[in-house]
Amino acid sequence: MISPALNSGAQGFQRANAEISESTRNINRAAQEQQAQQNNQIDREQNLEAARTDEVITQPAQPPAKIDEALVNLKVEQFNAQANVSTIQTADEVLGTLIDVRV
Repeated sequence: MISPALNSGAQGFQRANAEISESTRNINRAAQEQQAQQNNQIDREQNLEAARTDEVITQPAQPPAKIDEALVNLKVEQFNAQANVSTIQTADEVLGTLIDVRV
């Protein structure tokens, strides 16, 4: 009864940890892509400004959706990790209580 709970908690924590790492990589990659796009946009605007000094070029900057999704996933996996840690702690406490009662 205790061993499956500990195993389940440990496996769940490992999965959450892997997903947190993946989300972090996705956020990093998306941020780098966004920065590159902004740099390209600035270069284009400077080139156009040099060609036409009387026209102002503006475009709204929106972060890519993948950053939003990765941030949401990061938060979800944080809650998953916390839940699995609680499972491990509870199983550990139950095991400790059983050992105390048995001795």
